[in-house]
Parts: sequence; C-alpha cells; structure tokens
Amino acid sequence: MTDKGPSIDLAAWLQTPPGRYLLDWEQTQVDAAVADLFGFHALQLGLPELDGLSTNRMPHRWLAGRDLLCDFDALPFESASLDLVLLPHALELAHDAHVLLREVERVLRPEGRLIVFGLNPASLWGLRQNVGRLRRRGEPYLPRDGEFIGYWRLRDWLKLLSFEVEAARFGVYRPPLRTQPWLDRWQWIEGVGSRWWPVLGAVYFIQAIKRVHGTRMIGLARNKRLAAKKAPAVALNNQQKKK
Repeated sequence: MTDKGPSIDLAAWLQTPPGRYLLDWEQTQVDAAVADLFGFHALQLGLPELDGLSTNRMPHRWLAGRDLLCDFDALPFESASLDLVLLPHALELAHDAHVLLREVERVLRPEGRLIVFGLNPASLWGLRQNVGRLRRRGEPYLPRDGEFIGYWRLRDWLKLLSFEVEAARFGVYRPPLRTQPWLDRWQWIEGVGSRWWPVLGAVYFIQAIKRVHGTRMIGLARNKRLAAKKAPAVALNNQQKKK
C-alpha cells in the first residue's frame, strides 16, 4: 500500500467483533460449497484463520503457509494438476492480482473449481474504509493492507481466463460497527439486505469452473485416474503426516 497512517494486522482484526462476524459468514459459505466438490488435490492460498477445506473429502489438501511454503505467484504444482483452489482474500493482498489469477488458472485442471472471497467496495464497509483513507486520520475500520476488487471487475477477469461463474452470493449486511452489542442490534438487517439490496453486502463469494474448449470428459476421467496414482510431491497433507 502507498498510503500511510494507522494500520491493523489482518490476524488481529479477525479477532475483533466485526472480524469474527465476517469469518463466521465465510466459514459457513465455504463449508457448504466444498463438501460436495470431488477430486484428488485441493489448495487454499491465504487466510489460515479460515479452515476452508475442513469439509472437503479430497485425499490431498494443502494450506499454503502451514502445509507448504511457496510463492503464490509461482506455485510448486504442475500445470493442470489441482481440482480445487480456494482464494480467501488472497487476490486483494497479492502484489499483482492478475499474475496470481493466471497462476491459479495454470495449475487447475479443466473443469477444476476456483472459490474466491473478496471485500465489496460497493458496501457500507467499503465506503467507510475509503472515507477513512481519504481523511488519513483515525484508525481504519478494516486492515489497511490490500486493495478492494469489485465483484463485476473480478467476474470480467475470470471470463478472460475462461472461467465460468457457477455460483455467487453476497453477505454481511450489518453496518460497519465495532462492538458486539451494536452488531447484535443490527442482526435483523441480514434478511432485509439479502432480499432488497443483495449486491451491497460487505463480502462476496464466487465459485467458478475452469472451462477448456474441446476438452472431452473421457479424457478428464482418465487424467484423474492417473493423478490418483501419482499425486504432486510438494507436501504432505495432515492425514499423511499422522501415518
């Protein structure tokens, strides 16, 4: 970031009432999304506070920073070797979001899934953060590191890389308040917001599938059988470590 001023560490912010509120919503979404995604190899990049692969049943699961150390712009996987990649706010914090997204597209198999969480600049939380940046005084509401990426902007990027969005939703409609009692008082707005102004939630969830023109499903099935016999040798998942 080029602007100067008070800063909040992301891990510390996630322990605050609004941080826990955001994390709880994201955990609920990702638990439901990945439970029925099948394959052999899944990877989460960023935000270790979110246990994004806990309900997924793929035999090989990695969390970058815990199970393996790597540069997000140069992932230690062969091309077309992963079935699922999860990016919880990783694009916002990347040095170059375009480079990271292209690298993810490289390592995903045809028909592989990508899940992204992002903070929505077109929300009350985004507005408060941007006003605070302009004033350059006081403590920012959200961590200062990173840049918001608009929902429709990200969809355009995904389309250029031949991703097809198959599911998307917004959440976290309560105002940008700091204390739990005040957040609790605004709990009623969740249902109203999701019904009347759904695209104004503070965070968005996108699930996309990598499409490759001319790919035959028979070929995909054969590739997955081969992948099951020879997994990418980059790290051990938690189950393997216990053996």
